[in-house]
Amino acid sequence: MKAVITVIGRDKIGIIASVTGVLAKANVNILDISQTIMQNIFSMIMLVDISKMNCEFSELSDQLKQTAQELGVDIRFQREEIFTSMHRI
Repeated sequence: MKAVITVIGRDKIGIIASVTGVLAKANVNILDISQTIMQNIFSMIMLVDISKMNCEFSELSDQLKQTAQELGVDIRFQREEIFTSMHRI
């Protein structure tokens, strides 16, 4: 099972390290990652494999929300099928 994680906010040191640290602790594998900085705005999107995750989806979602709050960024965590259906034209 796959999920999509998006991160957007003011650029600062440690965003990628903090988010990927949470994912590593949850045994989530990053399949693809893209990040950019535009005029001090950081944006990142990741496709992750959650099939071997060692916690509930809601628990990881809460951990990512806490990380977002600590970093002052917005983090969205969605199952791939929900993300895909929401972004169909």
